[in-house]
Amino acid sequence: MSDIKPVSQTHIITASCPSQPGTVDVVTRFLFEQGFYINEIHSFDDTDESRFFIRAEFRADTATNFNRDDFCQEFGERASEFDMKWELASSPYKSKVVIMVSKHDHCLNDLLYRYRTGDLSIEIPAIISNHPDLEELAKWHDIPYYHLPITKETKPEQEAKVYKIIQECDADLVVLARYMQVLSHDLCEKLSGKAINIHHSLLPGFKGARPYYQAYDRGIKLVGATAHYVSDDLDEGPIISQGVETVDHSYYPQDLAAKGRDIECLTLARAVSCHIEHRIFLHGKKSVVFAK
Repeated sequence: MSDIKPVSQTHIITASCPSQPGTVDVVTRFLFEQGFYINEIHSFDDTDESRFFIRAEFRADTATNFNRDDFCQEFGERASEFDMKWELASSPYKSKVVIMVSKHDHCLNDLLYRYRTGDLSIEIPAIISNHPDLEELAKWHDIPYYHLPITKETKPEQEAKVYKIIQECDADLVVLARYMQVLSHDLCEKLSGKAINIHHSLLPGFKGARPYYQAYDRGIKLVGATAHYVSDDLDEGPIISQGVETVDHSYYPQDLAAKGRDIECLTLARAVSCHIEHRIFLHGKKSVVFAK
């Protein structure tokens, strides 16, 4: 007799509804009655907005006959009593992530390493850039690289090509890994809730070129990064993840920039992980994030 145990299938249900008694019970009791085992559960009640959020990761053993259509219909009937908005995700599934980048390669390198080692359970069907510099890196990973130059005059045409690639890849997420171009209102609308950007924490105080030199001149004591969803308000989309570290007078501009690059990589990877693991609820201009 084989000692190999059958592999269990994992599912994630995320839900939100107006705050009221029984919100946890409607999820957990249903899963219990269906014979599922809850691996992980998080919930949060926003008392200011009277809104409840819950994420439950549960296991269906191979012996359990999981029928997605039946599950959705039966849970949907229960959830409707609470005016609950919900989604169901199942594994194994690797999110398709299109990465956009310019010349800075640190965030791209970090994402590719995590992709290559399996730390991020994703597929990368395309890398898009407005510069040719990082094409060899993409080739080494056997990932299609699209060099799409952009000027003020060609921006609409270039973004149309970008969006066509995203659609053809059937991308679940777009990551701006230091893509140094401001997306148009039209593209921001099309990518709402499915595009993540990363930038250093020195905004809005130190804008434009050489922000770390500006920060050094002012004796900055904190360096960090912010990962957020792309929105039409530049760098003001719902925040997913932030990182920060203290620095002191011994950090020259180059040291500040190096520290900033490290934090950007970690912060962006954390944000991507939260998105693909369905740990984020968008709630107006802010987000509820059930991080690990």
